Amino acid sequence: MKKSTIWLLVLIMAAAFGGLLYLQIFYVNTMAAMRSSQFEESVKRALYQVSKNLEYEEARKALEDDLTKKDNSYIPKQQEIIKSDRQQITMTAPDGTPIGFMEIQSSSSQVIKPSISISQKRRDITNASKEFQETLRKRYLYQKEVMDDVILNMVYQSSQKPINERVDFKKLDGFIKAELINEGLNVPYYFAVINSNGEVVYKSADYEDTKSKDHFTQILFKNDPPNRLNYLDVVFPTRSNYIYSSLTFIVPSLIFTVVLLVTFVITASLAFRQKRLTEMKNNFINNMTHEFKTPISTISLASQMLKDPAVSKTPAMFNHISGVIGDETKRLSFQVDKVLQMSLFDKKSSTLKFKNSDINHLISGVVSTFTLKVENFGGSIKTDLLATNPYATIDEMHFTNVIFNLMDNAVKYKKDDEPLLLQVKTWNEPEKLMISIQDNGIGIKKEDLKKIFDRFYRVSTGNLHNVKGFGLGLAYVKKIVQDLKGSIRAESEPKIGTKFIIILPQTKK
Repeated sequence: MKKSTIWLLVLIMAAAFGGLLYLQIFYVNTMAAMRSSQFEESVKRALYQVSKNLEYEEARKALEDDLTKKDNSYIPKQQEIIKSDRQQITMTAPDGTPIGFMEIQSSSSQVIKPSISISQKRRDITNASKEFQETLRKRYLYQKEVMDDVILNMVYQSSQKPINERVDFKKLDGFIKAELINEGLNVPYYFAVINSNGEVVYKSADYEDTKSKDHFTQILFKNDPPNRLNYLDVVFPTRSNYIYSSLTFIVPSLIFTVVLLVTFVITASLAFRQKRLTEMKNNFINNMTHEFKTPISTISLASQMLKDPAVSKTPAMFNHISGVIGDETKRLSFQVDKVLQMSLFDKKSSTLKFKNSDINHLISGVVSTFTLKVENFGGSIKTDLLATNPYATIDEMHFTNVIFNLMDNAVKYKKDDEPLLLQVKTWNEPEKLMISIQDNGIGIKKEDLKKIFDRFYRVSTGNLHNVKGFGLGLAYVKKIVQDLKGSIRAESEPKIGTKFIIILPQTKK
């Protein structure tokens, strides 16, 4: 699959996931806003009804008190006239104007039979009924005026009382709870009553005066004078939980979406990684073909020359050709060994023969062997083996290959216009043995520095074959160092050089 095709699929899937997430978030926000609006409207209706309930309660108490004090004060005056076994009652208005009379006849059995008559007995029953209705109407108007006076007096007197004398706060708590339940809001709350000066007259337990959307305020007795108004402040600490509790069904959907998104990201990453590995393997095959082709061609040419009778008659020429065949065979064998190193990466750990060894001694041996090769390129090697305790538990053969590969890289990536200078150092840190190999070569770019320990990865130098190798050397180095319970890092700057630092656990002799 082409890289452009992978990128196209990534962009399409990313747009699809982005749109899906946007729709889900938009839906959640819309539902939350709607739920919040419903909550606010329900609370406002409930608190308004609470204030009305308090007004009804205060009016009821005032009327009961007033009626108790003025019991029978507004009943029409009665005048009793005793005449034989009959009792005559004259009905008058409060101003003393007679409006009629009633005659009650009593018996020994105390059964009272009221009978209505008028001053002139000649009037018929129809006129008596009309006059009685008129009497009731006048009584109603009078009582209405009295009630208006009572209510006006009640409102005035009540507004002058402190709020704690007008309101039973326990009953207020009951009103709030009942009205909230009527609105379908069975949620915890705290409340306080605050006067016009902002002072808290009463507050329930756990009430906190904070500025937030969880506070709702309602005026109590809104007809009071402005300077004597009181306010009911109600706090709902679990408002957010209540609003989002109805949206819990969206959580699994979001989780599944995130899981799919993570899976997609991992899949896309693996696709790019596989593409990169494929390119590396192709480069590896090209390099391997080139590396094998040269010694094979040389060996083939030398073997053909040996068939020439003139060569066999010249011992010096024969020995030279035999030496070339031997050198190329060793070179071919070395390349095969490097390819076989790939099997190390498919195992959890390498088969190493651990031994407590003197690292300074091993490095000195590798430097001694490698000096001739460096001098052939006009370079030199400087060693500062300063480790006072140079012992570590290693596999000598593989550790020697590690040092050799790092030095060989320095030769491969040397500058053409400057003699190669290799510096090898060892020193001790607490519980650690430090080894550094530094060169003054072409250096490594920052973007390549993070990948140099990957398998098949080779830093591009323009021409694919100008530096021989399979891209396995540094991967092998890191693998072996990690199996030795150590670590390795690289520091480099382009056109200045590269420094590899190996850290191994220190042991005693």
